[in-house]
Amino acid sequence: MESQSQRDRRTDALGDLRLLPDEILCTILERLTPRDAARVACVSSVMYILCNEEPLWITLCLKGASGLLQYKGSWKKTALHNENLPDKYKEYHRGPLYFDGFNSLFLYRRLYRCHTTLEAFYADNGNVERIKDISLSLKDFYNEYDAKKPVMLTGLADTWPARHKWTTDQLLQDYGDVAFKISQRSFGKISMKFKDYVSYMKVQHDEDPLYIFDEKFGEAAPNLLKDYSVPYLFQEDLFDILDTDKRPSYRWLIIGPERSGASWHVDPALTSAWNTLLCGRKRWALYPPGKVPLGVTVHVNDEDGDVNIETPSSLQWWLDFYPLLADEDKPIECTQLPGETIYVPSGWWHCVLNLETTIAVTQNFVNSNNFEFVCLDMAPGYRHKGVCRVGLLALDEDSYENVRQNMSCKEKDSSYSYLSRKEKRAKTQKDVDDLYCERAINGASRSYNLWKDGFSYDINFLSMFLDKDRDHYSSLWSSGNSIGQRELREWLSKLWIQKPKMREIIWKGACIALNADKWLECLSKICAFHNLPPPTDDERLPVGTGSNPVYLVGNSVVKIFVEGGLEASLYGLGTELEFHSLLHEANSPLSKHIPNVLASGIIYLENGSYNHLSWDGKGVPDVIVKNNLISKICNVNGFSFGVWGKKQLEYRNAGMLVDGSVSLDGHSSIWPYMITKRCEGNMFAELRDRLTWEDTTKLASFLGEQLCHLHLLPYPPLNISSFSDIENDLSVVEANGCIATINCKSNAAAEWGLFTRTLTKMRKDVSSRLTKWGDPIPSKLIEKIDEYIPPDFAELLNITENFGNHASKPCSWIHTDIMDDNIYMKPSLVCSTTSGKTEDSTMVDNGSLSNYEVKSWYPSHILDFSDLSIGDPLFDLIPIYLDVLRGDSYLLKQFLESYKLPFASNISRYESTESDQKFGRLSYVAMCYCILHDENVLGAIFSIWEELRSANSWEEVELTVWGELNNYKGFP
Repeated sequence: MESQSQRDRRTDALGDLRLLPDEILCTILERLTPRDAARVACVSSVMYILCNEEPLWITLCLKGASGLLQYKGSWKKTALHNENLPDKYKEYHRGPLYFDGFNSLFLYRRLYRCHTTLEAFYADNGNVERIKDISLSLKDFYNEYDAKKPVMLTGLADTWPARHKWTTDQLLQDYGDVAFKISQRSFGKISMKFKDYVSYMKVQHDEDPLYIFDEKFGEAAPNLLKDYSVPYLFQEDLFDILDTDKRPSYRWLIIGPERSGASWHVDPALTSAWNTLLCGRKRWALYPPGKVPLGVTVHVNDEDGDVNIETPSSLQWWLDFYPLLADEDKPIECTQLPGETIYVPSGWWHCVLNLETTIAVTQNFVNSNNFEFVCLDMAPGYRHKGVCRVGLLALDEDSYENVRQNMSCKEKDSSYSYLSRKEKRAKTQKDVDDLYCERAINGASRSYNLWKDGFSYDINFLSMFLDKDRDHYSSLWSSGNSIGQRELREWLSKLWIQKPKMREIIWKGACIALNADKWLECLSKICAFHNLPPPTDDERLPVGTGSNPVYLVGNSVVKIFVEGGLEASLYGLGTELEFHSLLHEANSPLSKHIPNVLASGIIYLENGSYNHLSWDGKGVPDVIVKNNLISKICNVNGFSFGVWGKKQLEYRNAGMLVDGSVSLDGHSSIWPYMITKRCEGNMFAELRDRLTWEDTTKLASFLGEQLCHLHLLPYPPLNISSFSDIENDLSVVEANGCIATINCKSNAAAEWGLFTRTLTKMRKDVSSRLTKWGDPIPSKLIEKIDEYIPPDFAELLNITENFGNHASKPCSWIHTDIMDDNIYMKPSLVCSTTSGKTEDSTMVDNGSLSNYEVKSWYPSHILDFSDLSIGDPLFDLIPIYLDVLRGDSYLLKQFLESYKLPFASNISRYESTESDQKFGRLSYVAMCYCILHDENVLGAIFSIWEELRSANSWEEVELTVWGELNNYKGFP
């Protein structure tokens, strides 16, 4: 008879769960909270075993962790400590229980990895080419290695202070109390004091240990930046031209114990990198671009092109996957020793395993050789992103056939062309790998880039996979891109101006990322139609960072409307023209500070040639009528595409995360445009760092005055009958099960109703939108959205059937986009005379400043009214306060003192009860607008006020950011 000790306890201890393999059970347990995992451990003996595994507790601990972390000797103790449990529940003195009759190969393998030592895990020479001195010239590096193949270099760091100062003991002495960021495959933003991290390293037995990977180490410990310098081979970095707060992360301090490392990846934005090791040994494995390592899965998002990678940990790959590879399929590999620098080219897959405690510094960079690849990675669409990482395996059947048909005869003769897509998908990993390049490790450098199957890591070849129908200015932006759209446009514009010798390559990159060649052709035709001088070489690239191509041509500014597709573009131009008409009819003081409109019209491609028609915003352009492109047009005062039609479009699209290129389908060759007078002076964005405090204060007052004029300007009345498609004249609102009634007998109520109902629609998907934007928006605050913002925004502003009786504040024109590149400033000059005397002047003779010195700058114009809308003027404070004033409460106060008007919320708020006190705060209304904004306003907030990333409530964020508004009373 079988003894009790030999009986398998799994059946009795797990019940029906015994059908699941241990790996699945452990994955399920990782979804629990620490408290629930502790409770489940009491269910049975096997659950006790599974719920006391350290790999489970590191996941549970880090999943909910943020901020400063202290390791308490085990991950279970650390997690329970973070739960703030009473001491009697922390099990410091209770020994573990042991049970026989249970075996798990999965748990054994994981335990084995956690206790693996790597002293003998060493590739003596490897097959990465090594250069043993610093005699390599910059020219030879560019010709032989740059953007072509990896190389290991010695001697580059010999003179660095870091060579002898960056040891664990010395760093502990100098920076023990400094907190560094920790990298681990979790969502939390974790940091540890270096002394706590060293203590953790000494006692840990983790399969994938915590790893210092800190891109902000220069801010945390500035003296570390003095201990090394960028090697002479890598000093060209085209991202240097961006301000520090706008350039992507590019340098990291890397410290990790044995078994830690970086799992398989391609560096962001297809940048190249150098990595210098100061202490310890690292084992590297690399594959050429497009060759996906065994065990790695790549997912490409079909909407925005974002690429996600599923990969085992570095240690697991080396232990479980590397031994399965035939010799000819193994990666290029080597062991890096202290003082050595490895160069990793653009697009190369690489994986790093620390064989002992290591300390290193690394930087990514963009130079002339990989610039076009970086532009390609940020171009809209998705096929090219997948191809850059996994080669032609990223293509579906149709895309593959299209590429095959476009290949040259020579390429079609290759073995690749004989395979159908279906056959290729069905092949084994080894057979698929056999299609890739023959690795001549010590052969010609181009052998890494030319592959037998016709795939070449060449910019002209990769550009074939760009989605030509997806325009940069109107397509969804990939969340995985290293910089945002505004930063990309600013980057290319700055490069164009400041590096004229590189314009040939900058132009190529701009054509890839911005469709610059297409827009230049449009611009040239518009200039010809209006007898403007053709654009010069200096004027070929769009200026500014906005969502529409804008060009400076002589004394004129040409703006081509593309944002949101054709319909949105027509309403954008139509509304702006309607606004200019009313502005001059009212003889508003604001008109002096807005550039005059010189011409407007539509340019379109027909039968391969450009055609043009003038359009002043009234009526419907013939090309639109002829092609029946717009289904419904709201006609108001002759402006068929005026502001109320635009508001109706905003309502229809509210809350919809739609790729803008969809609206261009079928008519992506029609573009409205406008020509305005060019302003003298400079954009505030270019001057910000050169302005005095007095200049900036005057700007805040200027904006207050002009916003007052804007918000007092009459706007066209709403014709309610033209909005019959919006649910019975705005009479019923449904949002999250809440129904609110608006009486539309009052025009004011209908106008406010349209504004608030649009916000209520946007509320429905706010959590998913913020989750998609992610960092730096705290996830714990996203979870509290529903309890913070109201279900119905009519309630927020007290828009009821009695609205017209007690609220005297109507809606207002709102600009919605007054940012630092939409403000122009002129110099106030001091004229220097030969006698040494000076004379104040604000005039510039023929634009020459040769005889003048700039005394100060004063604001002169506000630009770009294509985002005009009608609604709550409080909305206009968001970009002004966050972007222009950078969250300075004193400047906000200066703005409000000049603005003087009451906000709608000042008037329409009602008596608050204890349960709805927040409805009486202007700060609450402003915070709700920020949360619902269709731009990532919260990202800006948590970047300006970094301390709020650890905030526990939206109220805390609200009062920190917008608290000054609660002191504002409007009219003195």
